Amino acid sequence: VQLVESGGGLVQPGGSLRLSCVASGFSFSNYVMNWYRQAPGKERELVAGITSDGGTRDLADSVKGRFTISRDKNTVYLQMNSLKPEDTAVYYCNVRFYGSTYWGQGTQVTVSS
Repeated sequence: VQLVESGGGLVQPGGSLRLSCVASGFSFSNYVMNWYRQAPGKERELVAGITSDGGTRDLADSVKGRFTISRDKNTVYLQMNSLKPEDTAVYYCNVRFYGSTYWGQGTQVTVSS
């Protein structure tokens, strides 16, 4: 199983970024995919999940109305709009199956003027 995130970077408050996570090594279309984030000094938190048929689940209250999760072929996306400084974190892609949890290496998102 391999999960490779990309798309992070430095953006000003109010800006947008689109994160991508390319998955391989498992039947991507069969599983829920998730985006988590971890800010400095804080626990990793679930941002959003997407079901195998494309339905959003577990969208964090702090990102409702600003972030959208989607999937296509072997990639899961996180569209982030109206970014705030408190969105600064390392963002991770995640999948769970057969009792195991898999993570990507993460991509840094920094929201600062």
